[in-house]
Amino acid sequence: MTTHDVTLGTTRLSVTDAGGGHPLVFLHAFPLNARMWAPQLTTLPDGWRGIAPDLRGLGRSPRGAAPARHVQDHARDVLALIDALAIGPVVLAGLSMGGYVAFECWRQRPSAIRGLVLADTRAEADSDEARARRVAMQGTAAREGTAAVIEAMLPGLLGATTHVTDPHVAVQVRAWACEAEPAGVADALEALRTRPDSRATLATVTCPTLVVVGAEDTLTPPDLSRVIAEGIAGARLVTIPGAGHLSNVEQPAAFTAALASWLTDTFALPDE
Repeated sequence: MTTHDVTLGTTRLSVTDAGGGHPLVFLHAFPLNARMWAPQLTTLPDGWRGIAPDLRGLGRSPRGAAPARHVQDHARDVLALIDALAIGPVVLAGLSMGGYVAFECWRQRPSAIRGLVLADTRAEADSDEARARRVAMQGTAAREGTAAVIEAMLPGLLGATTHVTDPHVAVQVRAWACEAEPAGVADALEALRTRPDSRATLATVTCPTLVVVGAEDTLTPPDLSRVIAEGIAGARLVTIPGAGHLSNVEQPAAFTAALASWLTDTFALPDE
């Protein structure tokens, strides 16, 4: 597994790369980065290459001259990365914010996507109350920094089982989040606040789709994943016991097994 920078015009993304074969691009949650996908990048099925960028302004990817303040900006970055690496079409896996960006990638260029994995995310746009909370959190980021934002989020990011049985996960998640500068966190909150409603997009998705959700996810509860799975023809829904919103981190073996099973059932291995 290696991490390197990829320059996309005036944008520079930090990208973690592992394995070899057909490309599987992982898009992380807010306010984290590609490190959250380490459990999957280190256990990729044979014949698959994992590529995980830090979205602009988060992790090790700088904000750049024109900050990304909308999911459309992040989607353009992801599609430009696919072009720069000459890896399309890809299986695109997004968790939470990563799922919102994945929906936007599909709207912008479905031909770049061979399959979708939508984990612990929702199709609905923010409610008025949720938008107000985003604005308040932007103020927290500006006044108190990224650490204060992640402290406020941690109770909901992880499931009850993880909080009780594996407190080290919270330590790791806090460390990942604190790699982001407050201004990048505020930009990402704006992208979350202004994202479009994706419910109408569901019926347009024609590629194979896996929907994954933690059984203890209180931020995007399982009922919202059922909406996605029922709205996309042929989608497979997997619920991960003992996991909250960061299901791939909290129960990595179960998440990775569900992903590997779906990849094996859905796609022929690339030619050697």
